[in-house]
Amino acid sequence: MKLTLTLLFLVLLTLEASFAYSRPKVNVQVKQSTVQSLLNGLNSENIGLQSSSAYMIGELQISQAVLPLMKMLRESENEDLRISAALALYKIGTPLSINAVKQASKFDESERVSKHCASFYNEFSKNKIIDDRISMVAAKTALK
Repeated sequence: MKLTLTLLFLVLLTLEASFAYSRPKVNVQVKQSTVQSLLNGLNSENIGLQSSSAYMIGELQISQAVLPLMKMLRESENEDLRISAALALYKIGTPLSINAVKQASKFDESERVSKHCASFYNEFSKNKIIDDRISMVAAKTALK
């Protein structure tokens, strides 16, 4: 019994370590002025600033930016900006943002953007399944 629990613990630890890189950052406190600056960057005429702002919003998981990012994903004429918006939405990971990426994977006019969105959505789904399995194994172990 003790050997089984030890092996299970090691397997869970290994799985956790191997997927740690894809886990979102937590407990990052972002000032409201930073959020506003990044939102202003999304509305800029400068494509580089828009893309950089989308990237940072995704890294910081700023959920207030979901709607502007969805607008960028739907309306931008620049494929790179749409891909940046999709990546940020994927990293934010709310149900609304993930659904926007899923829809773009099906309906975006650009094959390149669609493929990137499908890749982001598939990665999200794969990680969700793994997280659910780990939670289930942990719950079963705790009940023993």
